[in-house]
Formats: sequence, C-alpha cells, structure tokens
Amino acid sequence: MEYKIIKPHKDLNPFIHFYWELKGNNVETQRERVFPDGCAGILINLGDTCLTDNGSVSMEFGKTYIVGAMNSFKDSFIKSDTHLLGVCLKPATFANFYSYASQNELTNNTIEFEKYNAFDINKICDTPFYYFDHFYSKRVKSKHNQLQPVINDIHSTNGQISIYELSKKNFTTVRQLERNFKKHIGLSPKEYSNIIRFQNALRLIRNSKQDRSLLDIAFECGYYDHSHLSNEIKRNTGLSPSLL
Repeated sequence: MEYKIIKPHKDLNPFIHFYWELKGNNVETQRERVFPDGCAGILINLGDTCLTDNGSVSMEFGKTYIVGAMNSFKDSFIKSDTHLLGVCLKPATFANFYSYASQNELTNNTIEFEKYNAFDINKICDTPFYYFDHFYSKRVKSKHNQLQPVINDIHSTNGQISIYELSKKNFTTVRQLERNFKKHIGLSPKEYSNIIRFQNALRLIRNSKQDRSLLDIAFECGYYDHSHLSNEIKRNTGLSPSLL
C-alpha cells in the first residue's frame, strides 16, 4: 500500500497534525493496524468499500467518517482499489471545527458524518490537500483550546505525571479534569497519559537498535518492570515488543 503525509497550512498547525492519503496496490488484501495516539480524525473514502474497526464497519464510496480517539489498536483491511483521504486532528481540537456530541460517545468508533459536515467529493479529488486547507480555514470556530496547557504538561513529562499533579498545576480539580477530557478528547486524563507514555516507549524501542534492554526502557518510561511494559505494548498494539 502507499501512504503519504502532508502538513496543513501554517495557520492550521495549532489544530491539525497532518493530512494523509492511503492507496491500495496490486497485492492481496493487507491489514493496516493503527495504534492509539489520543487523536480524533476525519476521513473520506474515494475507493471501493473498505472494512475498518477490526472488520465491524464498512466505509462506503463518497462518504465522510469521523474516527474517535482510541484506547486500543484497530485494524482496517486495505484492498487494491482502496483510496482513503484523511485529517488527523490534534487532541481536544474537534470542537474548534465542529458542533457535536461529547467525544466520549465516539471513543473507539468510526461513524458516518452528516451531510452538512461531510467533505464534498466533487471538489476534493483534484487538489485534496488544498481542499482540506480551504475547508478547515473556513470552519475555525475558536482558536482557544482550554486543555492545551494540561496536554502540554502531559507531553513534557512523556505521560509520567499524576492526575493529581496535573489538576493542581492547572488550578482545577481531578473531577473537572476528568469531565473536560471525556468531553473534548474522549479519554480520561489517565488514559491519555498512558497513551503518551506508551508512544514514548514505542519510539525508544524502535530507535534503540537493540543496544538497550527492555527493562532499561521500561524504567525510563515509568513502568514497574519489563513485564509491565510488555503488557502495555500488547494491549495497545496486539503485538509483543519483539515484533514492533
């Protein structure tokens, strides 16, 4: 399969990680596994029907879908005539563009968007990434993300900060933080922190070139031992560390 990533216009950088395009090739159906990263996304199917959410959801030609934040991995099945275009939003920025239900109603789900929120298939095909820039530039409702300082604290510690410390540092309560994360991200602050910690461990494992032990990486990332890290990796990826 072919997969490419394009950065959005600089004015959209606070809200959007990247745009992406995925095309199948002439080989048999391939399994594309996505790991949790705390982000929601929007995509449109420009190819044949594509199965996602581990085979439970069929994405049809010309339709736009929202993909909620995940707390576990999910598989899509890519065929030769698969063609998907998508947008990876930054955490808690969905409400900057859309009026929709609380994000925790979308967690781990792929749901078809209403027509008034959908991408225009007649306009997107020729210059899709320019279309995305234009589409989202017109839709910005607010440039404020109330969770950004908290998200920054989680990322600066690679997920190794307690929820109590987070709430205290950001002058709120644990309960209010929980409500805001569920509403704007779809995950609890603890789940989100665990995902960021897992992503950091994943980077270290992939970049270690076997010159570091799993135990060493586990301690650096705040896990009790290598078994704790192995279990977290398997829960988030469905794979053992040796297969990453």
